[in-house]
Amino acid sequence: MIRELRPALSLVVFFTIAMGFFLPAVFTEVAQVIFPFQARGSLITQNGQVVGSAVIGQNFTGPDWFVARPSSLTGTDAKGAAVATPYDASESGASNLAPSSAALLAAVKQRVAAWHNTYGQRPVPADAATSSGSGLDPDISLANARAQAPVVAAARHLPADRVVALVNTMAYLPALGFIGMPNVNVLRLNLALAQMKAGTNSVSSK
Repeated sequence: MIRELRPALSLVVFFTIAMGFFLPAVFTEVAQVIFPFQARGSLITQNGQVVGSAVIGQNFTGPDWFVARPSSLTGTDAKGAAVATPYDASESGASNLAPSSAALLAAVKQRVAAWHNTYGQRPVPADAATSSGSGLDPDISLANARAQAPVVAAARHLPADRVVALVNTMAYLPALGFIGMPNVNVLRLNLALAQMKAGTNSVSSK
């Protein structure tokens, strides 16, 4: 009995060590050499301090900042009641509401009304009215960022064309010219915006 079990147990131990520890460690080391920025969490630093990650959004609010896509993340308060926790990096998820959901329609209408109240009676970008699948989306569409630019510029007493130019400069274009859509990383954009007010332009992403 032991003689028959020994090869099976040996294989279990071998593959556990090889696939569970050795191979992941090798992949991690190789990734850190080839893609050091991504392998270390895509951390963005400013003045030597980590201010966030390029792949995890943050909950910016107010007309003087570019705001991220709506987040449907929820948590609970001290009494166990559900509360909104937008862009809480300790969790991730979507609303899970069907297209036919009355609650989803009400949420979209509320976001559209809030958009018009802040940015005026102009077309609302789709990503400004719908939440992301992760609740932590770090990017917004270029159209969304451009639409927000005049209000952000006015709130910061900056020329609108200068802020629009900043948005255009920081836009990521579709890969190979057709994969995806033009987008802007909100954290990077807001860091550059804050530095514009200070009269500097240096932002490090490594």
